[in-house]
Amino acid sequence: MRAYAQDLRMLPSPAVPALLPTYAPYPFPLVKGEGDRVFDDRGQAWWDFYGGHCVCATGHSHPKVVQAVADQAASLLFYSAAAALPVRDAAAAKITAFSGMDSVFFCNSGAEANENALKVALLLTGRKTLGAFDGGWHGRTTLALSVTDDPKITQPFADSLTPCLRLPFGDLAALDTADFSDVAGVILEPIQSMAGIKTASPEWFQALRAKCDATGTLLIFDEIQTGMGRMGTPFAAQFYGVRPDLMTSAKGLASGVPMGALLMTAAVASKLKGGDLGSTFGGGPLACAALLATVDVIEAEGLMARASEAAEQLRKELKGSVVEAIQGEGLLLGLRTPHAAALKKHLMAQNILLGGSGDPQVLRLMPPLNVSGEALEALIAAIKSFKA
Repeated sequence: MRAYAQDLRMLPSPAVPALLPTYAPYPFPLVKGEGDRVFDDRGQAWWDFYGGHCVCATGHSHPKVVQAVADQAASLLFYSAAAALPVRDAAAAKITAFSGMDSVFFCNSGAEANENALKVALLLTGRKTLGAFDGGWHGRTTLALSVTDDPKITQPFADSLTPCLRLPFGDLAALDTADFSDVAGVILEPIQSMAGIKTASPEWFQALRAKCDATGTLLIFDEIQTGMGRMGTPFAAQFYGVRPDLMTSAKGLASGVPMGALLMTAAVASKLKGGDLGSTFGGGPLACAALLATVDVIEAEGLMARASEAAEQLRKELKGSVVEAIQGEGLLLGLRTPHAAALKKHLMAQNILLGGSGDPQVLRLMPPLNVSGEALEALIAAIKSFKA
């Protein structure tokens, strides 16, 4: 064994970076964040309309969130679910009240929350098929891949994926004729973000709820991006007036501290038993402290109303610009323009960060909910100054 280890040490090191380059990063490192701005290693400030991919709901390094995390770290940095933690109990009570759901299982990410939601649907119904929609994006774990509509990441694992009934998003006629009799759970993003900020009508959501009720299919809302006040309501469930059986949350849940949550109704929770779900780091003290502070900030600072106001300002002031339409709700918005790539480059030159999407004509805005008037004015002025 020792000789084998020595032989391995003699092999030349491959020419790869220490950090696997899974994403194409900005052409500069970030070293600081404050409110709706981030700062690079040269001290240059950037207006952040990307929010670290819809994560920084309360802004970068909100003082109350930072203090809550620091206080918790000084008290108890970590203990698993093997012990009851008052901060975890408080976080569970806070997020269930905020979301309108009855019970929560804490995990670490959006993909993990979706994976567990789909697992629960299969477990409780005994069915073998999942349901999802064209354009949906739900994560990279196995069950999440089964319902994600992105062949680039799903095709290599096609033989390992669970069967999925896929329907057009927002299509009432297709929904009416679909057969849900063997579908364990149907998962959807209330606003399809990666697909280009696609929405559906309230009537379609109501029909989907009724269809699931009639067939015994569990309805799962993937609210990883739509949740935590971003649509002007706590979650999209309240916005559309539909209560799902299961709801997932992550991204802005703890203002940047990694955390996921699977929220559920009492009817679902009552059927689960000890050992059905588990996560070593899920519901850790730091994340729970950050969640508590995040919800407190959203409520105390009126950030849901702020999200709606900011969206209305953008819709009003960008009329007649290169932006032909603004899609989405609240501060999950898509700017539709045939010049999306050039506009994004122009905005980067104006020190404004925002995201692209799977639709080459749609740029995504998902800034902190407390985005400032100064930031909005800078974005509006920069878009108006663009020459196609």
